[in-house]
Amino acid sequence: MALLLGVNVDHVATLRQARGTGYPDPIKAALLCEEAGAEGITLHLREDRRHIQDADVIRMRPLLKTRMNLEIAVTDFMIDFACQIRPQHVCLVPEKREELTTEGGLDVVGNQQRIQHAITQLTQAGCEVSLFIDPDLFQIDAAIAVGSPVIELHTGAYAEATGKAQAVELERLRVAAAYAHPHMTVNAGHGLNLENLDGILSIPHLHELNIGHALIADSMFMGLSNAVKAYKTAMAAYPY
Repeated sequence: MALLLGVNVDHVATLRQARGTGYPDPIKAALLCEEAGAEGITLHLREDRRHIQDADVIRMRPLLKTRMNLEIAVTDFMIDFACQIRPQHVCLVPEKREELTTEGGLDVVGNQQRIQHAITQLTQAGCEVSLFIDPDLFQIDAAIAVGSPVIELHTGAYAEATGKAQAVELERLRVAAAYAHPHMTVNAGHGLNLENLDGILSIPHLHELNIGHALIADSMFMGLSNAVKAYKTAMAAYPY
């Protein structure tokens, strides 16, 4: 089965918000990504609305031809909003307002009851739920316990490491994917780019990669459609 690509369009909105203009439009970017071969569109509605806005989610939902993966924090407002919009996929993520980007995985172990309730609400609304977690077996066990059908392994530590440290992080991801695979769908993402993708492609049992910042940055030099195609071409080497 081919490895799927979900493109995160947050940073198209980041550029728009920097000047308070109506452009560039993340919805136009999302549709271009779909046309170029992306199997899904990811967007993170942050509590401080630093990039994607509520209106972007509302406008984008009926226009996507693939599927929307809405990343949200586990708050009452965000869960209620997602239940109203009903994206095909919702990924529950941790969030700190002072962070530049998501710094770690969701603590499922310490918040099982709250997360399980969110999964129930979202599932009843027709959304498939994913938990964005570190490649930690205790967190995977907790994700299994709360009934999450999908996890997304946080690849940030791997992406930031070099040399032997990167090899250690890659092995953590490999072990986590193998451990989780019998119980749920395994996705991965965060900090991935064309330079570090090879290591991730050596991990069996992956279903989808979510890639945003690097792909949008690459698009400045090669165009958005060509950037999507470049990642799809690289991912076509996935042997599992």
